[in-house]
Amino acid sequence: MFKQFIFLLSFSFLSSSICFAEEEPAEIDLDLGEEINEVCAGCHGEFGQGGKEGEYPRLAGLPEQYIIQQLKNFKLEKRKNIPMRPYANDRELPNEDIPSIAAYLSQIKLTSKMPEFDENTTAYEKLLIAKKVFNIARVEGDVELGKELYVDDCKLCHGKNGKGKEGSETPPLSGQYTEYMTRQIKHFASGERWHEYAEDLFEEMEPEELQAIMAYLSTTDD
Repeated sequence: MFKQFIFLLSFSFLSSSICFAEEEPAEIDLDLGEEINEVCAGCHGEFGQGGKEGEYPRLAGLPEQYIIQQLKNFKLEKRKNIPMRPYANDRELPNEDIPSIAAYLSQIKLTSKMPEFDENTTAYEKLLIAKKVFNIARVEGDVELGKELYVDDCKLCHGKNGKGKEGSETPPLSGQYTEYMTRQIKHFASGERWHEYAEDLFEEMEPEELQAIMAYLSTTDD
């Protein structure tokens, strides 16, 4: 009986050690993340600002855990995306590298307007700053209705004014391309991309309601 107790106690400590080992945070290498981003930049921009009017989404400033989860979904093809296939695979993007690129992208800060420059600011410095200025163009629609719908259906997960919530794995919507978000909502509604509340939120959404939400969100990064 005593030997059995010692075995169980030892197994308990071993199990605890395994659990703690699994919970250790991944090692983050921002230099590696910057290097990986040179590949991502071909579509998503040097500073993760996205491109081609929303064909490629903005990645800068998205939550670290959200980026990690989406990259894993691409690798497992839980989220199907043909342009990502050459890059989201074990050869090009090993799992141990994912936290580094996620951390690098999440810490990039974009501004929505040019700052005031003093006379000592060089033309080259202005150019570098301008590259990080990113603002979503206003879109037509009922902004007040959009705000009401957003507060009712989206605010709980995506935060006040679409700015996201600290520590959340859901992305901010403010500052993201209107075209990209509209396309993703259509994918959620059709089942092409998974969303926990797709049936309740998107399947019966009227086009003017979707337009109103996009109109409201286009004002939130001004």
